[in-house]
Amino acid sequence: MNMVEIFFGIITRQAIRRGTFTDVTELQDAIRTYVDSYNHRARTFAWTKSADELLGKINRKSINNTRH
Repeated sequence: MNMVEIFFGIITRQAIRRGTFTDVTELQDAIRTYVDSYNHRARTFAWTKSADELLGKINRKSINNTRH
């Protein structure tokens, strides 16, 4: 899944799914309000594993999931 899909999933779950919108403008306003709030509280992502650790895990998983 790419970052755009992830972000739209977050917006859907946290701002749209349970909302009631009478027109498109109201929906757009809700999305803009959510994005403004999201950007205000956003923090830099800190990696907790090295690239080698991540790649090693991916390699192990691909070996374990091989089809025979």
